[in-house]
Amino acid sequence: MSNEAIALVAAPRKEFGKGFARRARVAGLVPAVIYAKGFEPLHITVDRIEFTKIVRNHGVNTVVTVDIEGEKQLAMIKHVDQNVLNWQIDHADLLAIKKGEKVEVEVPVVTAGEPGPGTMLIQETDTIRVLADVMSIPEEIVVSVAGKVVGDQILAGDIELPEGTELTDEADVLMINFVAPEDNEAEADEAAEAAGVVEDAPEEAPAEESAE
Repeated sequence: MSNEAIALVAAPRKEFGKGFARRARVAGLVPAVIYAKGFEPLHITVDRIEFTKIVRNHGVNTVVTVDIEGEKQLAMIKHVDQNVLNWQIDHADLLAIKKGEKVEVEVPVVTAGEPGPGTMLIQETDTIRVLADVMSIPEEIVVSVAGKVVGDQILAGDIELPEGTELTDEADVLMINFVAPEDNEAEADEAAEAAGVVEDAPEEAPAEESAE
């Protein structure tokens, strides 16, 4: 987590639509919108390389100080749209925030350590929803799975959160399950059968020709 916002230079825009968006992207810009309660959305463009670097290094939920022709606005990156072919960022949504404010965010959950022998880890949920100070949003939350055995589970309410961070997910949301490898294979087979996927049947031997 960081207590400092990242500087991001932006320019206001008054043009909209797909045509403008295409021209902006060709010029190396990303169209974006800053939303907030109480005032009209701010439509801006940001440099694609600069913005992509911030997202790749820090992810969504990153807090930035957006400089729009000298006017500065604290904001959090909430969502980015990426091109499915080249993975370039095509558009971004930001949320205007204030220091001292708390926001609800989804934070990635990663595991550390190895479960016990003969135990397979299945991460049922990749993120956890929490309420955190805008200047102290965790980039990820690490959960130890060391020594866990078949039958163990880790629920959202079991996860130790950073100081000042509150759980907003239901406490009984299953985050990580621990099963025997054969149990996981059986579940996969059942899922495949339910989806109508079956193994190729062996070819039948050609019928013998009847004697004339």
